[in-house]
This record gives sequence, structure tokens and C-alpha cells, in this order.
Amino acid sequence: MSVALIMGSDSDLERLGGCIDTLKQLEIPCDVRVLSAHRTPDDLAAYVREVERDTAVFICAAGGAAHLAGVVAAHTLRPVLGIPMDNPPLGGLDALLATVQMPGGVPVGALGTGAGGPKNAALLAARILAVTDEHLRARLERYRDEQAEAVRAKDARVRKKLGGD
Repeated sequence: MSVALIMGSDSDLERLGGCIDTLKQLEIPCDVRVLSAHRTPDDLAAYVREVERDTAVFICAAGGAAHLAGVVAAHTLRPVLGIPMDNPPLGGLDALLATVQMPGGVPVGALGTGAGGPKNAALLAARILAVTDEHLRARLERYRDEQAEAVRAKDARVRKKLGGD
């Protein structure tokens, strides 16, 4: 099973690097597309139907009205994770509110705005997949251990710099 990452604009690609890189690091196949809930709704619906069988999780990144995740959720029973992009003029607040205010019966998991959102979307998708994939679970455990070691190394550098033990 794979992950489908759909962004509303190609301008979001660079900011989604944390998501794409994390999925690659965890060896999770990912298909990346630019599709719009407003400008290409028929293409979006067709894509979701086309890949749904082989896709475990959809990750949708959009700013402004951020209806992309909701539209995808309306077309699939797979988990949908929404990344509200922090675009002007409201710095992502509009996208965050649109993502978390889905009507009952159309669930979308909302991630944070900013750099943490895309990375956490990848990690949450990985955790969903790891429920039935022991090899991925082991990779996630190594990933978590590597994060802890990185923090310990930073702590040691700071303590040394400040004359601590």
C-alpha cells in the first residue's frame, strides 16, 4: 500500500519536502499530484477512484479555503490527512479552520500549519500503515530512536559549550 500526496498548487511542493523526505526515509511509496478541488474537481475525483485500491492514506495540502482534503474524503473511505498550508493573507488560519471544520460524516485528520505539519502528516500516515506492517513499525521505531539520539547530542553540545558536565 502507498500514500497519495495531493497538493492544491505546485507552489506548495517545496514546503512539502518534509513530508516527501520522511516518506522516502521510511520507504513508503508515495504518488505526488497537483489537483484542485475548485479548478479540476473532475480530475481529482477520477484520480481518487483510480488509486484508491492501492492507496492506504491520502495526504492533502491546501491553503486558503482548503477544501481539497474534504473533497477527497467525500470520494474515499481511506484515511485522509489535511495539511493546512500557511499562505497569505491570513497565514494559514483560514486553511486550518477549513480543515478542522468538516461536517459530521466526512472525517479529515487535521495536521498543523508550518514546517511541522507536512512531516507529521508523513509520520501519521506511517503509523496508520504500520498497524499491519511490522517491517514499517520497526523502521518507525528506529526513526524515533534516531530523533532521541539527535536531541541527546544537542543537549551534550549545549552543556559542553556552557561548561556543564
